[in-house]
Amino acid sequence: MSFGQGGPQSQWDPWKPQSQQPQQQPWNSGDSGSTPDWAALAEASEARNKRRRLLFIGGGALATVAIAGAVAVAVVSANGSGQASDSPSSQLPTTADIPSASATAPSFAPTSAPPPLDPKDFVSSVQKDKAPLGPDVLFPGTQLTMGDTVYKKGPTADTRTCGSAAQGTLPKVLDANGCTRLIRVTYTKGDTAVTVGVAVFDTEAQATKAKKQADRKSLVRSLSGGGVKPFCTGAVCRSTTNSYGRYAYFTVAGFTNGKNVTEKATEVFRAGDDLAEFSFRQIRGRGEAQASAAAQAG
Repeated sequence: MSFGQGGPQSQWDPWKPQSQQPQQQPWNSGDSGSTPDWAALAEASEARNKRRRLLFIGGGALATVAIAGAVAVAVVSANGSGQASDSPSSQLPTTADIPSASATAPSFAPTSAPPPLDPKDFVSSVQKDKAPLGPDVLFPGTQLTMGDTVYKKGPTADTRTCGSAAQGTLPKVLDANGCTRLIRVTYTKGDTAVTVGVAVFDTEAQATKAKKQADRKSLVRSLSGGGVKPFCTGAVCRSTTNSYGRYAYFTVAGFTNGKNVTEKATEVFRAGDDLAEFSFRQIRGRGEAQASAAAQAG
């Protein structure tokens, strides 16, 4: 027994007018015998799609307006009001009215540090060299340490008649160039002794000229006493000559036992060089101290 209907079933194609429409369930609770109005359904679908497109375009426009409004608020705040403005965009400041970063950036006039003061200037003329001066100022303390060598400080002397504290050709050189003062001090180590004499002039040019005019016979007179035996009074001794600023400084070194100085007497050469170096440092130090004081005073 067959429960199906015999014969081929018809295939319905809505785009073929001659095809048969299958039985449909009603689309609503209305007339079950009526068929759907396909044209109306298509129009309704098209209307819904159109409304969606309009809503999407409208939403994009609203977002654009919101972004433009935020930009307007930011421009007003940057102009210094500190609050957002509800004025129309036509009343906002133009680009030319908004100050640029370069207009508000601080500007500074170019400056340069003053050149440092030259210490030598302060010991090159009597007008600037005003610091105290004397044997204990140039050669303080009771001993001198140079490297690993310690020298004991002996007698000192200070005279305004420079030629009286010199010998050989040096008195004439000092007097001819206007020496105003000659300070001497003696240091000893064992049987080695050295006297350094610092001649003071009014200008650097005078001191430089005196140094150039001095020769091998231009000697400062050795200074003894206070436990230091006489030296370099008849024996061969070693001498040096130099200058810095308005000062010329001389050394004479030898043995307190009366021996002659030879090239092998390295301790004598070293003593003379040490005292010449120390004299230079002390004179230069005067200039540095006075330059520093002048710089601090402004």
